[in-house]
Amino acid sequence: MKIKKGDTVKILAGKERGKTGKVIRVMPAEAKLVVEGLNLHKKHARSRQAERKGEVVLVPGALNSAKVALVCPRCGRVTRVGYEIINGQKNRICKKCRQMV
Repeated sequence: MKIKKGDTVKILAGKERGKTGKVIRVMPAEAKLVVEGLNLHKKHARSRQAERKGEVVLVPGALNSAKVALVCPRCGRVTRVGYEIINGQKNRICKKCRQMV
């Protein structure tokens, strides 16, 4: 998977289309990722203490990695990710500005 934790991505499809956010979790086996503050679902949380009530919490849900695109931190445009080997080390590069991501 070419998108890593901490990257800024733009949502390309679905109800959150056009919004950007930071990746907080990546699940490469399922080809999914979780973006901070986007694709929120309601989760009913049980009360943990006797004097507190249960509550409804908004939790970010997973998105398919094909529905997001990386936003390059250098040029600020939505881009695809490529790889180059520099000094024997594999680095991710932006396909538009050719800078390391």
